[in-house]
Amino acid sequence: MLTARTIDRVVLLALDEDAPFGDLTSEALIPASATATAALVAREPGVFAGGAVFEAAFRLTDPAVTVTLLAADGDRFEPGDTLARVHGPARGVLQAERIGLNFTQRMSGIATLTARFADAIRGTGARIVDTRKTTPGLRAFERHAVRSGGGHNHRFSLSDAVMAKDNHLAVLTADGTGLTEALAGVRDRLPHTTHIEVEVDRLDQIEPVLAAGVDTIMLDNFTLDDLREGVRMIAGRAIVEASGNVTLDTVRAIAETGVDVISSGALTHSVRSLDLGLDVELHVASAS
Repeated sequence: MLTARTIDRVVLLALDEDAPFGDLTSEALIPASATATAALVAREPGVFAGGAVFEAAFRLTDPAVTVTLLAADGDRFEPGDTLARVHGPARGVLQAERIGLNFTQRMSGIATLTARFADAIRGTGARIVDTRKTTPGLRAFERHAVRSGGGHNHRFSLSDAVMAKDNHLAVLTADGTGLTEALAGVRDRLPHTTHIEVEVDRLDQIEPVLAAGVDTIMLDNFTLDDLREGVRMIAGRAIVEASGNVTLDTVRAIAETGVDVISSGALTHSVRSLDLGLDVELHVASAS
């Protein structure tokens, strides 16, 4: 989903926001002939994400600026590691610096947090996935970062799958129609390729939902004992997703109940940007 077109569109918007009429400071203080070299350096350990986005910030500011990526998305790094090198006209390097850093710091923060969750459940058979709790306009960037960290993506948008939650179910059954019958009617109206997921918050909802032939059942805010019982009841007849109260302290125990998927909005909505720095060296030609 992170296509070159998407990258350029979002980065151009960010550059226009940051320098709508150019970089007044650099234009006033830096000679047009000056060049710069810069290194993207890690200040703390983490997992890299957003290399193509970082490169685009400089390329779209000044095509004469070149970026050499030394780390690939998904690579782990330590403090002091150089992740990319930048060279070109100094004004372009300085103008693009903040936008390039903003994107790759946030994306690397997401990748790093996701990697911690993925490491915590390694060997259980469960996968960690994101949610739609992303920054508006940056979903493709943030979800790419989740994958860079070893996680997986949930549905990308409301257009991708049917996901019936408690409010949907309340409306669907408001006329007295039984839950199984109502969901089966939904299935009959949809193309056979459409995935249907239903959220339940009680064990007694599982059998009526299963009887409608849904593809995934989300067990929302279940206790560990109820998660285990839910997995037993579903018995492979649908994908089992756990959601709610997912933290680094709880995720391993949730995975060990036997669920297939664990979704966490924290991967994108409460992440801390990673500390990366751009060490810049200016080169000004001496007057002849």
